[in-house]
Amino acid sequence: MAHNPQAPQGPEGQPDPAGNTQMFRAFVDEAGPQRQTPAQTSSGPRVGLIVGVVAVIVVLAAAGWLAFS
Repeated sequence: MAHNPQAPQGPEGQPDPAGNTQMFRAFVDEAGPQRQTPAQTSSGPRVGLIVGVVAVIVVLAAAGWLAFS
């Protein structure tokens, strides 16, 4: 882990773990408004998967109809 001279120091010169947590939370809170909800993120691939499965079924049905007619 990299040494951070700006992190608060504990009683014996040891890094304060709360300082790292505070820095992490500040980083997370800074990027907060850019987040997407899980429904927005997963709806695109799910729709593509459904369309792909339907397309495969249509192609197989057409090939079977041509083969047996």
